Amino acid sequence: MSKFSFTVINQDKSCGARTGVLHTPHGDVQTPIFMPVGTAATVKSLLPSTLEELGTQILLSNTYHLYLRPGSEIVRDAGGLHKFMNWHKPILTDSGGFQVFSLGKLRKITEEGVIFQSHIDGSKHIFTPENVMQTEQNLGADIIMAFDECSNYGVDKRYAKEAMERTLRWLDRCKKSHVNDTQMLFPIIQGNFYEDLRIESAKRTIPYAECGVAIGGLSVGEPKELMCQMLDALQPYYPTNMPRYLMGVGTPDYLLEGVERGIDMFDCVLPTRIARNGTAMTSHGKVVVRNAKYKADFTPLDPECDCYCCKNFTKAYLRHLVNCNEILAAELLSIHNIHFLLKLMENVRNAINNGNFAEFKAEFYEKYYQNN
Repeated sequence: MSKFSFTVINQDKSCGARTGVLHTPHGDVQTPIFMPVGTAATVKSLLPSTLEELGTQILLSNTYHLYLRPGSEIVRDAGGLHKFMNWHKPILTDSGGFQVFSLGKLRKITEEGVIFQSHIDGSKHIFTPENVMQTEQNLGADIIMAFDECSNYGVDKRYAKEAMERTLRWLDRCKKSHVNDTQMLFPIIQGNFYEDLRIESAKRTIPYAECGVAIGGLSVGEPKELMCQMLDALQPYYPTNMPRYLMGVGTPDYLLEGVERGIDMFDCVLPTRIARNGTAMTSHGKVVVRNAKYKADFTPLDPECDCYCCKNFTKAYLRHLVNCNEILAAELLSIHNIHFLLKLMENVRNAINNGNFAEFKAEFYEKYYQNN
């Protein structure tokens, strides 16, 4: 598919960290990159113009939520997600797999797909590899994800293998149903927390990848060391000529650990979710601005940050907004958190290109863990 390609710019000599450029129909993406999540075709509380000003290169939207509301046909008839949400840069849609598997008793897994009840009104639906591909085609994102089974952390090896095998069979059906050459299909590596299953999944999944592969089922409640162990096991098996996408990761330390192990793309709802709860990510660790100790703190959230929030407002004011349940609190803290992660990844790219990623990571951790 000539509309998509990936170029490696620099490779760190001491670890897997690298920089690159992913070329898509809606523009280039500099990697490593963090991708903000616009679950329902919007990043909560933020205008598209604000996201652009923050330096957002690519957004995510969620197939499960958009399938239920407003319906993928509505989005298709509006001209696709880009026109519907007025976003002109690249978009990635997940398959909805993680969401339907998170429904617990509200879903039933069969070989055909997953029968589930809507969390909104209890109505019954089914996701199959074929209709998920059709839904994602209707949504019109640049990058679409294969439908997979994300098995729970802690399942036994027998079930983890069953889920991995089913994911591979569903991947084959996704591939056969994917007909739009303006969209790039990313297959997803599974295997839970068993190294041999992860490696087997990688070997059998990567032949389906044309310009990108995803790693699913990590950062789902396991210790960080275990996530890193799985990434270490997978690293030798990745193709070099396509981006690797670690799904659902968005804390600064996890981003750095992923980059070190060869990951190029990350996403997470975390920065905007914790913003709505009154929490900020800063270069000196997490700041819970609703706490009483910030009542008369007239300093910015992060003295090293140049975002609109930090340049114009104090912790005392932000605490006041949070405790009064003012909408502006969520907006300002979301601006800060998204800016913080995008700036972190920009600094990571610069460090890799300058050959000092290890030093950058050590210096970042030294400050970040001071108050945590």
